[in-house]
Amino acid sequence: MTHINITINLEDLKEKIENSPLESPVKASLALILNSLMEKERDEHINALSHERTDERRGYRNGYYERELITGTGSLKLKVPRTRDGEFSTTVFEKYKRCEKALILSMIEMVVNGVSTRKVTKIVEELCGKSVSKSLVSNLTKSLDPVINEWRNRPLNTLYYQYLYVDALYIKVRENNKVVSKSVHIACGVNEKGFREIIGLKINHSESTESWSLFFEYLKSRGLQSPKLVISDAHSGLVTAIKQTFLGTAWQRCCVHFLRNIFETMPKKGTAEARQELKDLFRNSELEIVRELKNRFIEKYEEVKGFSKTIDTLEAGFEDAIQFHSQPVQYHKHLKTTNMLERLNREIRRREKVIQIFPNDQSAIRIIGAVLMEIEEEWTNKKSPYLKK
Repeated sequence: MTHINITINLEDLKEKIENSPLESPVKASLALILNSLMEKERDEHINALSHERTDERRGYRNGYYERELITGTGSLKLKVPRTRDGEFSTTVFEKYKRCEKALILSMIEMVVNGVSTRKVTKIVEELCGKSVSKSLVSNLTKSLDPVINEWRNRPLNTLYYQYLYVDALYIKVRENNKVVSKSVHIACGVNEKGFREIIGLKINHSESTESWSLFFEYLKSRGLQSPKLVISDAHSGLVTAIKQTFLGTAWQRCCVHFLRNIFETMPKKGTAEARQELKDLFRNSELEIVRELKNRFIEKYEEVKGFSKTIDTLEAGFEDAIQFHSQPVQYHKHLKTTNMLERLNREIRRREKVIQIFPNDQSAIRIIGAVLMEIEEEWTNKKSPYLKK
């Protein structure tokens, strides 16, 4: 290994520290050391000192150019030596290249995790003494596009997804010089090994039968086979699309949403006992007992004032809300609700509150996709499957 001895002029160092406009003397010292190191590297490359005449000389000096280097102490402006033949290259920047990449990745990560671009620019400036524009931060996040697009369009024919959870939430997007509301369609699948994956992400103008049908066709075009069960809320367009697209697949109405719909029809006072009875209805693992409890509830309250609509709602949605009983009992807890999607929605909302209005569809896909990829990675790192046999 070649050792390079560097001699530093202390008077020069003292002068640079005292007169340096840099906030920290450490940065001035580091800049001088790195400049001296590069000078020595050029001497070795040429095999001759400045103004030295020798037969072993392998080139000639050609001045310097300025280049910025991001280090742990901040941003430095260095004088990089050149040679006439242009073959000399310093090793200094290679050493710090990873630091610069880490800074860029950190900036991207901050944006994805809910820090506004304005705050990111301030943080970078305070940490590194480097001023960056909001547009630069926004452009850096665009480097995520190929990764996210590849992830959300990956093939789905390598595993069978037994259970499919679907939901939508609304965001604001700029389009044709106006702000419009758009629907974000999301699908999570549980594969045959019991592990969760986020397998679908698309943005549509609305949540309708047509938009959900297109979303399901997009999943099928990537290799998705009809699952055993699709779990969702009772949005009419979604339910119709499920029945039309996945023939032979059962639809499980989210019990949490269903109970909420029933509770909205009940009198507000004096119904605590009835509400508890309805909750217990969906906690029992024996289907015959569940049906019996449901019939008892109807017999008990059908003549009670204010309960007629409650009973109608219960009877209308009951069968769709108990489809999870057709699956293994150990899966019931996870299959009867869309609770798994709630955390996804919360994380998306947390980021959306910072942005408020996405500039276009791709920017929404970029940020939401990055959030979902991070959550999926957490799921993948868990050794235990979501549905245990």
